[in-house]
Order: sequence, then C-alpha cells, then structure tokens
Amino acid sequence: MFNRPVRKNTEEPYRINDKIRVVQVRLVGDNIEQGVYPIKQALTMAKEQNLDLVEISAKADPPVCKIIDYSKFKYEQKKKQKELKSKSQKSIIKEIRFGPNTDDHDFEFKLKHAENFLKEGNKVKAYVQFVGRTIVFKERGEILLLRFAQALENIAKVEELPKLEGKRMILSLSPRVSVPKVVATPAAKAPAPKKDVNEK
Repeated sequence: MFNRPVRKNTEEPYRINDKIRVVQVRLVGDNIEQGVYPIKQALTMAKEQNLDLVEISAKADPPVCKIIDYSKFKYEQKKKQKELKSKSQKSIIKEIRFGPNTDDHDFEFKLKHAENFLKEGNKVKAYVQFVGRTIVFKERGEILLLRFAQALENIAKVEELPKLEGKRMILSLSPRVSVPKVVATPAAKAPAPKKDVNEK
C-alpha cells in the first residue's frame, strides 16, 4: 500500500495566545483599558474572560493585540472577504449611448436607467456616438457627458472623464461605496396631535 501524504497544518493568519512571543503588547478594544501591558498580564486578562489574545498588527512597536473570540474573529474576517469578492465579481459594465443631439426627454430617460444600474452596484460607460459629419459636434458631446456625470454625482464617481476614442466620446462611472438612501425623519413619521374641536 502507498502511504498517504501527510496534510500540513494550515498556518494561522494571526498569532494568538502563547504564540505571541514578545515582551509587551499594546491592547486595544472595548472590553479592556487600552494601553501597553506585559505579555504575561495580557494573556492572564484574556484567560480571565475566556477569550483569546490575538495579535492584529505584528509590525507595530509594541505589537497591537485584541482580546477576542478568535474563532468568531476568523469567521467574520472570512465573511467580509467573501462579500468583497462577491461584489467585485457581480460588478458589470452597463453601456448607455447618446447622440450629439440628444434631447432633454431622452437624456432624462437614460439618466434614470443609469441611476438603477449604479444602485445595483454596476459600473456605467456612457458614450456619445458620432456618425458622419456629427464629429464636428464633439464639444457638444463632451458637455452632454459632463452634465450626465454631474446629475449622478451623489451616487457615482467619475473613473474617467470624457475622452474621444475614434468616433465615440466615452465617460466611465462607478458606484460610490455607499449609496445614500432617503430616510423618513421622525417628524415625518409621527403625525401631529389632532386639535380638540371643542377647544377654543
């Protein structure tokens, strides 16, 4: 029989507890008094709370540690990485085409489409297509795209300003990290007390 290869233990991304071999550490977090402590005292404090001493910044002097549940901490870190990866994979570039003579109605219609695309986390590539002699209106196309970017500035950031490529002038937009949502104020939620009809 062939011997099965021995699996190597996966190296932990952070040093914890007895694996933190330094003289002193800087403790941060909500559940302790922040400051510099001897390593033995920091380990004792973690043990008293039935938690782990986790080195979160090894390059600092002294190294920065937190007293936390390491298993829960690792799970949260993996969850964040997974969410970031998922968001980057879902990001799609949506194209919106204009002509140099686009009217206001068509502009507003395409603007709403762009808003929806950005709120879904997609990037937007808006461009003005010049056909034949309409290339002479390239300044008009640039103004149109800048107006488009300005109308979306609350939910989008400009990745690339209008640039002429062949017979297309292209503007690239990406969604801002947090899209502002309209939240009703407490005053709007609470109706005003009704006045007694008998009150004078």
